[in-house]
Amino acid sequence: MTEAQSPLVMWHASQVTAEDRQQLLGQKPITLWLTGLSASGKSTLAFALERRLLDRGQLSFVLDGDNVRHGLNSNLGFSAEDRAENIRRVAEVAKLMNDAGLIVIAAFISPFTQDRALARTIIGAEHFREVHVSTSLGVCESRDPKGMYNKARSGSLLNFTGVSSPYEAPEQPHLSIDTQNMALEVGVDQLLALIDSSY
Repeated sequence: MTEAQSPLVMWHASQVTAEDRQQLLGQKPITLWLTGLSASGKSTLAFALERRLLDRGQLSFVLDGDNVRHGLNSNLGFSAEDRAENIRRVAEVAKLMNDAGLIVIAAFISPFTQDRALARTIIGAEHFREVHVSTSLGVCESRDPKGMYNKARSGSLLNFTGVSSPYEAPEQPHLSIDTQNMALEVGVDQLLALIDSSY
């Protein structure tokens, strides 16, 4: 627990423990942190995994990069500072959801090693699993579903990861998935296996 900004803010302990919630839900809370370039397949994997988890009786929730910028992080841009704050806020939300007993699937470009390390620290290493969606830049750019790579190449979109801003790939992720060479169902199977191995 981090220090509150004001001495007037106090932590209130719950009468319900993390173990109580785990027993009720019959699952271990974990956060799968999917990182990779835009159009690498993070969101597609995340929402397919959420569906499969529900189908087998497990409660999960996807925190998706675009979705959280419609509300929670709608006031943030794409500078390095705003990206860091984006990840910090999402990690705090993921931690709360883990505390509630949920499996969290976070799908964020999260291009910087130090920001992902902060997320791991906030969530807790015991609950954090880093997944590199390692689809190559060339493949991601050929997909370009939102036309952002074209805009970045033309100079009309600044600070775009992989073009005008770097992507620092994880050196030792818990799992690596290349969606060019792997069917969606196989990728989801591997993510399920990663969850199961944490029990």
